[in-house]
Amino acid sequence: MKNKILNSASLNTNIAALLLRLIFGGMFVHYGYNKLAAYDQILPMFGDIIGIGAKLSFNLVIFAELFCGFFVLIGFFTRLTVIPIFITMIVAFFVAHAKDPFDVKAPAFLFMLLSIVIFILGSGRYSVDRLMFKKSL
Repeated sequence: MKNKILNSASLNTNIAALLLRLIFGGMFVHYGYNKLAAYDQILPMFGDIIGIGAKLSFNLVIFAELFCGFFVLIGFFTRLTVIPIFITMIVAFFVAHAKDPFDVKAPAFLFMLLSIVIFILGSGRYSVDRLMFKKSL
């Protein structure tokens, strides 16, 4: 009898993609909602770090975290919607927290790397993409 735990083959890639999307997307929905709920308090503290204005930058962060996070969570255009999250995390890691110690910017680094994994992995079988495009995964 083969030992599935010690085997190097995937137990179930589609369930792994689902769990990754639920955790990753859920975290971003949480962060984005908190920013939206405290919009007037956070906006004055949000700097213009990339030269497009603090308000536009903050709105783009909310869009990436809340809306794109929700789309990743449900698996709707997953590869497309993870791109704004990836860009946001690049800016957070390399620009906004550039001078901070790694412990402070580690979440942005982790989310940046997980964005790449989700982009490569795709939405999987248990997603809105599968329902829309009827792919057999």
